[in-house]
Amino acid sequence: MKKPLWMLAVSIFTVALVGGCSSGSTPSATSNASSPAVKSNTSAADSKTPAKKDVTLTYIASQGWIKDTEMQLAKKFESETGIRIDYQIIPADQYFNVLKTKLNAKEGPDLFGGQSGKSEISLNYNVEKNAVDLSDQEWTQREDKLSLEQLSLNGKVYALTIWDTGNSFVVVYNKKIYEKFGISVPKTYEEFKQASLKIKQAGITPIYEPIADGWHHVLWFAEPGPRYDEVTPNLYNDLNANKKKFVDDASMKTSLTQLKEMYDLGFFGENTFSDTGSDTANKLASGKFAMSLSTQSTPGDVTKINPELKVEDFGFFPIPLADNQFYYINPGGPSKFVYSGSKHMEEAKQYLAFLAKPENLQYMVDNDKTVSNLNFTGLKDKYTDEQKKLFAAYPKRGTDLQDYVNYVNPQWMDMGKDMVAMFSKAMEPIDVLKSIDKRRADMAGVAKDPAWAK
Repeated sequence: MKKPLWMLAVSIFTVALVGGCSSGSTPSATSNASSPAVKSNTSAADSKTPAKKDVTLTYIASQGWIKDTEMQLAKKFESETGIRIDYQIIPADQYFNVLKTKLNAKEGPDLFGGQSGKSEISLNYNVEKNAVDLSDQEWTQREDKLSLEQLSLNGKVYALTIWDTGNSFVVVYNKKIYEKFGISVPKTYEEFKQASLKIKQAGITPIYEPIADGWHHVLWFAEPGPRYDEVTPNLYNDLNANKKKFVDDASMKTSLTQLKEMYDLGFFGENTFSDTGSDTANKLASGKFAMSLSTQSTPGDVTKINPELKVEDFGFFPIPLADNQFYYINPGGPSKFVYSGSKHMEEAKQYLAFLAKPENLQYMVDNDKTVSNLNFTGLKDKYTDEQKKLFAAYPKRGTDLQDYVNYVNPQWMDMGKDMVAMFSKAMEPIDVLKSIDKRRADMAGVAKDPAWAK
């Protein structure tokens, strides 16, 4: 998942994270993962161990982006190099304003987190000015090429993404509830609607939707992007070329209209405007909710809360709005940038190279319950049987809207506000699309995009 735009900062605090998207957000890593051994496997490239340094790297990031396993590896890195990582974690709704303020004042930290995506890294972070070119780093040869593409401008790589990019947000459903009411996995929106009505009539809230986070509900609209591109061939490319607009696309209007209908029918329950993502596992564990749009690691969290439930009691299917049957892929995610004004650029690059070592990546996979695999070659995944069934059932794959279409992800939180207005009947679906188009045009103007200069 991707997590998005910005509000005024109130505080900065250093913590080990507790989960909450992404993008962003995703639940945090398990806090009791065994610490990595201090002695590590040393590759040929690392045969010359540098002398320890008394250096502290400041690293700011949004809440939900730094997993417990990374913090554990940071301790190992410090023991090996003497370089300490000072994590400063900022609430998601405040983060980007804090970051932009620091970058504009030329007071950036040594390392900063940011979402990947070409328009994101260009417009929001101005990486050609504010970040260090990392194209010569060894790990770029092993990172997934689609991830690297989202971190690159004019042939240069500006960040490192370490993320489970294959673990898309999908509808996590309680199979026991489905079986009790004779419900099959829906293949169309109408089937999904009828299933939810049956569940609601039985006194169970169909869907746990945490609108209070500000970003999560936007996933319902953005993730099925490949379906929109299928219904209107070449839509993605035409949007990037400014040959089409959101407001003209029938599938996008259908998707928003259906989402509004879900809200109007009470599928999200009475407290959706105050519900938060960090409570997702608790709500599903209670049995009072049948589904949630969440990561594929969520069942593991649920079973720890309610041992009577098992991981295999939950299944997955993609968002069925606009009759979507694509398994949408998000090749990007929270990424790590080295600030161009840092006094410790080499040490910061050293830390990123350390995290990207194969043995350290595998440690993250093995010890983070929210991760099934990472976006690097040569790792051993831990996909569950239900995930394998999901991948087999939905062979059609496509990149989600925000990772392909320019000027979408940078306005994510604004889209969320518009959709709340839509739920509250202050806006209609067509108005939301018009608003998206207006912000895209504004951002394209700032970027001097030639497609908008015609």
